[in-house]
Amino acid sequence: MSTGSVARPVARALGAASTRSASLASTSSGSLAPALPAPRPALRAHRVDPCACSATHPRHYSSYPSEKPPSTSAAPPRKKRTILDLQALKRKNVPITMLTAHDFPSARFVESAAHAPLLPVDAADSSSTTAATAPAYPRGVDICLVGDSLAMVACGYTSTSELTLDEMLYHCRSVARGCTTSLLLADLPFGTYYASVDDGVRAAVRLVQEGKMDAVKIEGGEEIVPLVRRLTDVGIPVMAHIGLTPQRQAALSGYRVQGKTVSSALKVWHDAQALQDAGAFALLVEAVPSRLAAWMTERLRVPTVGIGAGARASGQVLVQLDMLGVDSDLGAGGKGPRFLKRFADVGEQARRAVRDYVEEVRMGTFPVEGDHTYPMSDEAFEGFLARLDGEGTVPPKA
Repeated sequence: MSTGSVARPVARALGAASTRSASLASTSSGSLAPALPAPRPALRAHRVDPCACSATHPRHYSSYPSEKPPSTSAAPPRKKRTILDLQALKRKNVPITMLTAHDFPSARFVESAAHAPLLPVDAADSSSTTAATAPAYPRGVDICLVGDSLAMVACGYTSTSELTLDEMLYHCRSVARGCTTSLLLADLPFGTYYASVDDGVRAAVRLVQEGKMDAVKIEGGEEIVPLVRRLTDVGIPVMAHIGLTPQRQAALSGYRVQGKTVSSALKVWHDAQALQDAGAFALLVEAVPSRLAAWMTERLRVPTVGIGAGARASGQVLVQLDMLGVDSDLGAGGKGPRFLKRFADVGEQARRAVRDYVEEVRMGTFPVEGDHTYPMSDEAFEGFLARLDGEGTVPPKA
């Protein structure tokens, strides 16, 4: 409410009160009856017609503004993603986004996408709607995965099977502090659920309770159905990982595409059905022919998230450091797996920056006096030297 909109009714009310006081004073020596104004006309004199803005903005006469100040952020805050959101995206054929994070900074990169403006739908995607009425794609990354791929990209191990549960918990807590609006998902590390269902439940509970995760991801097919069913029964959501399962790469004779033959395709499909029926809320499908992944996605009730499974899966996932181009030694010739697309070359930029830093320090061009240093007055410095001289503790130059 503006200052003028409040000042005008107040001024009118004060004017009416002054008129009434003058009338009473002028008749104080005579009869008192004529000086008393009728109550209704006096009330009408104080009445003020509402301003045009009151039709849309109600007035609140208080010490607080009636309207909230405009937000300075680029977009309103996004609500935290849930499993229901993922199911809704599948029904609407809106691709699900999933990206890994392994520490606080990488989690902040994921979170930053949640505060970007909505992405408009391309005209080709909405031929029956106009540009003004076309819906917008949801903002940001839907699922933030603390994947056991961090064993190699962040810890320097040669395979995911070397990562322990305690190490995974450390990374989960770091990511949870940096990403608050994506659904947080973590891998059950190698060996934590092989001995028994109870072992798997205990490991999953630690990821949720200590690691602050919302759900867990488990690699395997029909053999992990009892664990998936048990976790679902106790309220821990599970994403099942089928197709190429990196934790078993030794048994698979390496990182090989799955589902290319009749028997292999049948296994992938039967695994998908069994895990869906066991209660998995989604399936991660890795390194499976795109036509098989598309066929399964059309027939499964739960979303599929592909990595090397084609564009017709319900969503996509990549390892963040891989897609940023941080690791120069990925796969054959440093190109990485076939499904990887590098969206940036952060690794080369970082290497160049480190080389430039070393060169400038060696040449004495960094730091620059005045630009990268803090001043000290002559008076303070001379006083410092005088104090040391008085104490007799001025050391000689080295």
